[in-house]
Amino acid sequence: MIGTAFRTDDVPVADRFDYWRELVGRTRASEMSSAHAADFRAELWLMELGPVTVWPTSVLPTRYRLSPRMARRTDSGSYHLTLLLDGGLALELGGRTDTFGPHDLHMVDDSQPFDLRPADDGAARAVKGVGVDFPKALLPLPPHRVRTVLGRGLSGREGAGALLSGFLTGLEQQAAVLQPRDAPRLGTVVLELVAAWLAQALDAEEALPPETRQQALLRRITAFIRQNLHDPELTPGTVAAAHHISVSHLHRLFEQQPHGYTVAAWIRRQRLEHARHDLANPALRTTPLHAVAARWGITRGSDFSRAFRAAYGLSPREYRARALLERQRTGPATVR
Repeated sequence: MIGTAFRTDDVPVADRFDYWRELVGRTRASEMSSAHAADFRAELWLMELGPVTVWPTSVLPTRYRLSPRMARRTDSGSYHLTLLLDGGLALELGGRTDTFGPHDLHMVDDSQPFDLRPADDGAARAVKGVGVDFPKALLPLPPHRVRTVLGRGLSGREGAGALLSGFLTGLEQQAAVLQPRDAPRLGTVVLELVAAWLAQALDAEEALPPETRQQALLRRITAFIRQNLHDPELTPGTVAAAHHISVSHLHRLFEQQPHGYTVAAWIRRQRLEHARHDLANPALRTTPLHAVAARWGITRGSDFSRAFRAAYGLSPREYRARALLERQRTGPATVR
């Protein structure tokens, strides 16, 4: 498991807001206030991933203000990024105010004063999001370019922003099964995705190191493949065309990865893994095998049976029977 959970429900009501103030103060300096301080509720999952800190939160509307004096005194050389998942926020920075809604991303610099406040301070509805804190020195983009996007609301619904948003929300969902040894590498991935997102927003991809650009491109490609596994026409050629690169470039990207799969083999593996999951699902027990295969882009039943047996040592029918029997005995566990 990666990270530690903190909940205001674990402390007396009278101490909850002070408890929250102390928690947030570990990563971000600011003055805090809330119309709900007397009956405060918040949850935070704190994940330290090398030099990167990721903290999914759910908190009643709260205002965070960094005064000029506090900014001068507490500058830690960090950027703070927020992915908003539910609720609304308004941010005043550098004489400009911008508003944010679900799936918007924004970033601040802890050396610049700001005023981040809920869009509706009176609503007793939790604001949910994911915070990311990381040293400015680790971002491979010129600081003067980054300053132009500070405080602005940018979409996390498309392009590199969608990849970053998906990864951050996935971290919280998988925190219970991730191991501490994974933390440094996960922090590196977060930084790569943040850099790719900002470079795209700044139209400055060429400013990124070649390795960062390649990793960002590969993550866009694998996300595209996962989203289109149902399409039987999904091939290395269609994947390359969708990303405006040559097939040979696509193959080189995969050759450099530790998993050792070719593009076609990786697509096949993903299809089989999804089909295997469906075969073990009791809700799909009556779905014909060919329909399970077709759902993931495998149109020939004989190809499905042959590839499935080669990958897992059982036919699809045998695997389904064993998986469903195991679920009856032990509950919803994964059969290997």
